[in-house]
Amino acid sequence: KDDLKALLAYSTVSHLGLVTMLLGFGTPIAAVAAVFHIINHATFKAALFMTAGIVDHEAHTRDVGRLGGLAHLMPITATIATVAGLSMAGVAPLNGFLSKEMMLEEALHTSWGGAGWLVPAMVALATLFSVAYSLRYVFFVFFGQRRYDYPHTPHDPPLGMWFSPGLLAALVVLIGLMPATIAGPLVAVSAGAVIGGPLPYYSLALWHGFTPALVVSLAALALGALTLRRYAALRDRWDATPRPEAKALFDATLAALFAVSRTVTTTLQNGSLRRYLAVLFTVVLAVGLIAHGGAGPDYAPRPMLPVAAGPLALWILLLGASAAVAVMHHNRLFALILTSVAGLVVSVAFAYLSAPDLALTQISVEVVTLILMLLALNLLPKQTPRESSGARIGRDGVLAAVGGLCAGGLTWAILRREGTSISDYYLANSYSGGGGTNVVNVILVDFRGYDTFGEIIVLGIAALAIFALLDGAMHGVSRRRLARWTPDQARSADRHPLMLAVAARLMFPFALTVGLYILLRGHNEPGGGFIAALVVSIALLMQYIASGYAWSAARMRIDYHAMIGWGVVIAGLTGVAAWLAGRPFLTSAFGYVTLPPLDKFELASAMAFDLGVFLTVVGAVMLALANLSRIARLTEAAPDDGPMDVDPSDVRHMPQGV
Repeated sequence: KDDLKALLAYSTVSHLGLVTMLLGFGTPIAAVAAVFHIINHATFKAALFMTAGIVDHEAHTRDVGRLGGLAHLMPITATIATVAGLSMAGVAPLNGFLSKEMMLEEALHTSWGGAGWLVPAMVALATLFSVAYSLRYVFFVFFGQRRYDYPHTPHDPPLGMWFSPGLLAALVVLIGLMPATIAGPLVAVSAGAVIGGPLPYYSLALWHGFTPALVVSLAALALGALTLRRYAALRDRWDATPRPEAKALFDATLAALFAVSRTVTTTLQNGSLRRYLAVLFTVVLAVGLIAHGGAGPDYAPRPMLPVAAGPLALWILLLGASAAVAVMHHNRLFALILTSVAGLVVSVAFAYLSAPDLALTQISVEVVTLILMLLALNLLPKQTPRESSGARIGRDGVLAAVGGLCAGGLTWAILRREGTSISDYYLANSYSGGGGTNVVNVILVDFRGYDTFGEIIVLGIAALAIFALLDGAMHGVSRRRLARWTPDQARSADRHPLMLAVAARLMFPFALTVGLYILLRGHNEPGGGFIAALVVSIALLMQYIASGYAWSAARMRIDYHAMIGWGVVIAGLTGVAAWLAGRPFLTSAFGYVTLPPLDKFELASAMAFDLGVFLTVVGAVMLALANLSRIARLTEAAPDDGPMDVDPSDVRHMPQGV
């Protein structure tokens, strides 16, 4: 390559390959050598890239063939590039020499496939080429015969441009002369993180004696210099040698991969729901048969527990609700109610198993989902069309039964295994590590904070996607179709019953108080930001249902887009604060505060994270509701001017005679 930056970029690939090779050796001392070389490579390679930029800026070209002799015109830049380039070549006493010697020492003690000479030979060859392209950068650009045909007459740049690469070049020299003092602490910390255990004994020093690694290093320097001297002849021979073009091979490989991916995609994902179900059914069948056949992992069977009457009744109710959904799914409203029964049974099961957090979460999710689904079903026919014949229904029933048995077998195999659990760790470290006695909440906001943070980001993205999809229905053809929509059955004349509206407004402040209470207590008692957000969302949803969208929207002027964004930002800043304090990202900090006249109470940083979760969930739910309500209003033949769409205290809207 004749482009300076391309030459340096390819050299980076070469050195990263050497680092990867060291990590592949799998020994602690090789990991130390890899970390040390990464540090050294960062110093000399950054300096080289910046000197290449200076040359391009001053000479108006990066073509090696149009450069040469720049040391006479740019002595400062040439000095910096020479120091960094010689370090990349592994010349003593620069830092690149030290890590290269450690690399060669490890290679000399590594064999592959029974051949003890293969790895050292490959590393020596890579080192030889490293010397060649490093010296080429230095001597072909800055030394040699002085030229006068540059595209632009170059000169050293001002201090602001060469100070940074000069500082890096100084580090190259200092690390080479005093490696243990300058780079030792950083190497120890970084290598310890890579190894994940105690560090092996190693010595960061310039001189380790006349070792075999030193001999190989000197030989590589000599042969690399000889290769550079014969560069013109070697390049002519290389250009004359027929060989496959690397880019053509890459393009052909990429085209083949694209062809295979297109074939797989068109075969499995051709838009046919039947094919999707067939693939899913086949996988479930295979896994279930493995579980039934005992071909899975050999786990010690867990002893069976006695079945109490309560769980058995819940199980029967769950089966009955599920079967009823399958039989009566044509009635959309009835199927939705039966589905919510299944969710209620799951909530009761969580409560029975002493998991109040999960029970509260499940029941809150069920209520919010039910309300949003009811709003969506408001725009759909009451009944779904009957499209399947009796034969197809029978076939589907058999397939469903077989698939259910296979999935049940897999579940049985998983539940019967006796394995180790991480629960004991969470129970033992919940308070000491996260400052809370509610283990579930501490897991969500501390131990598994990354998961929760990712989940609220996904939730926010999903809410924004719903907004984008539904907002598209408010314009163009979709808007005209909605305006012409007529319900398939008569609607109630009293769309906002007085008792419901009054009850919803009276309960609203109490619901907000309960939500705030659940939010504040979540770190030590059942609750938390997610459950509190669902409780508050239910209270807000009831206002929309009881009093109408117009009345509610006029009084709750909230930008739900901004609420989602602020929720994610607050949760993220909680993690950043921990990181700035020298702790892992999203690690909780807690302490006790006394504020008269209040008693001493605990204050944890997890509260801020929970607040971010709270804002994101409320914003996501209400954004979806607001857009569903906008679409519902488009379908109304006339605006809803009923008395409960306004404040009841406004006497202008009171009926006559009242």
